Amino acid sequence: MKQSLLKLLGLAIVATWLLSGCATSYLLDSNVQSFSSLTALPAQPSYRFERLPSQQAPGQAQLEAMADGALHQAGLLRDDANPLYTVQVSARLDRVLSPWASPWDGWGWGMGVRHGGFGFGTGGPFGRMESPWYHREVSVIIRELASNRVVFESHAVNDGPWMDDNSVFPAMFEAALQGFPTPPVGPRRVDIQVGR
Repeated sequence: MKQSLLKLLGLAIVATWLLSGCATSYLLDSNVQSFSSLTALPAQPSYRFERLPSQQAPGQAQLEAMADGALHQAGLLRDDANPLYTVQVSARLDRVLSPWASPWDGWGWGMGVRHGGFGFGTGGPFGRMESPWYHREVSVIIRELASNRVVFESHAVNDGPWMDDNSVFPAMFEAALQGFPTPPVGPRRVDIQVGR
């Protein structure tokens, strides 16, 4: 019986490994809301990044690099020496309880041996095996440098199981800048293909 269980477990691991190679891309859905006073971009829409005092940590440069591609795709050109705009980007990541987590976790209908005694419980032979779930938010604020006036603001939110920040955050910045400089009014869902 024990050998059969081990063989079954081995087959499940191999099948998961093989199937993971097929799932190299996915659709990342973000809830986006943007605000813009721009009607069109000028001939040379150059920008540089602006940082708040709280954004001086080393990770901010990496976050800006993740946003750079989406800004370029939106038609903005990075020029630290002669910018027309300043761009401030921020992000937040929280590991949260999966919406698919069992509300009965820890309570079950079976009886088994636990810590030297009998008890009720769930989770299978390896204990609790909950999938990770993440709540992410990104924001992009663009100011006209000459007047220091905010001309564009956008926020994107995503909840999902995706662990790869290096793929997810750039896609979320792309979603936040969708429709720039004249995005649709009101909240909307934007889907971005990740792993193309």
